[in-house]
Amino acid sequence: MQTLKDAAVGSTVTVKKLEGDGAAKRRIMDMGITKGVSVYIRKVAPLGDPIEITVRGYELSLRKAEAEKIVVE
Repeated sequence: MQTLKDAAVGSTVTVKKLEGDGAAKRRIMDMGITKGVSVYIRKVAPLGDPIEITVRGYELSLRKAEAEKIVVE
């Protein structure tokens, strides 16, 4: 199982499922990150936080803890 945190910079991955529940999952879904959507990893900070991505034409920053909840393929 690969998460968004493990994906390589410059790659495009597809969201397989979202783990967790409550406010953290709601925040991820509010950013437009849902099952089946393509995510492009633009940049990762030297210590891995934040992770900058492009989703549905929007450039977003994710915390490492949030990226661990997004299972990708």
